[in-house]
Amino acid sequence: MMTLDVSLRLKPLLEKAGYKVVMTRDTDVFVPLGTRVAIANSNPNAIFVCIHFNSATRSGANGIETYFYSTESAPLAASIHSALVGGAPSENRGVRRRGYFVLRRTTVPAVLVECGFLTNPTEAQYAQSNTYRQQLAQEIARGILNRPALAARTGYTNRSSYVDVGLQPFLDQRFVRESGTKHHRRHKTSTKKKSSSTEKKKVSSEEQ
Repeated sequence: MMTLDVSLRLKPLLEKAGYKVVMTRDTDVFVPLGTRVAIANSNPNAIFVCIHFNSATRSGANGIETYFYSTESAPLAASIHSALVGGAPSENRGVRRRGYFVLRRTTVPAVLVECGFLTNPTEAQYAQSNTYRQQLAQEIARGILNRPALAARTGYTNRSSYVDVGLQPFLDQRFVRESGTKHHRRHKTSTKKKSSSTEKKKVSSEEQ
């Protein structure tokens, strides 16, 4: 419910800024991954933002991390992540490239945002707060509006630009699953590429 709550708080913030927001769900029901991708791909002039809270077997694991797959998605991931870590008290775990289904199957810029670890006592307490979830929604909205391709049109500036948002090595999870081994490929990526599109639609997605 907390991920859905952040998404529902994000929706009016983006609508106020002129976006059309298409939710993959607005009630606490499970939506298959393929359906989420189909919704995103049916809106070609859009971006896809998947909102998560993380978990781990180790309670000490903490922090915010943001994932992308395609090169076109890197600026969006960097912008959202920079805003989030600049406005939240959690550790900056970086921007990472991963082959998650909802990221590699979408045909529009797509990111997956991990807003903290519910298995960490401190971050779980943060997530229980309505005020904190509203803050997360506001920072995600700020990151979307401040994406390089949109900055000139919206007039927004990134107050969190001082945060170091470094890309980390790419673990191709498709290769790991298909081969049954622990080996993986590494690629270099860059957030410097700018997108020339200016989206007027926004697909806000939330996963369980």
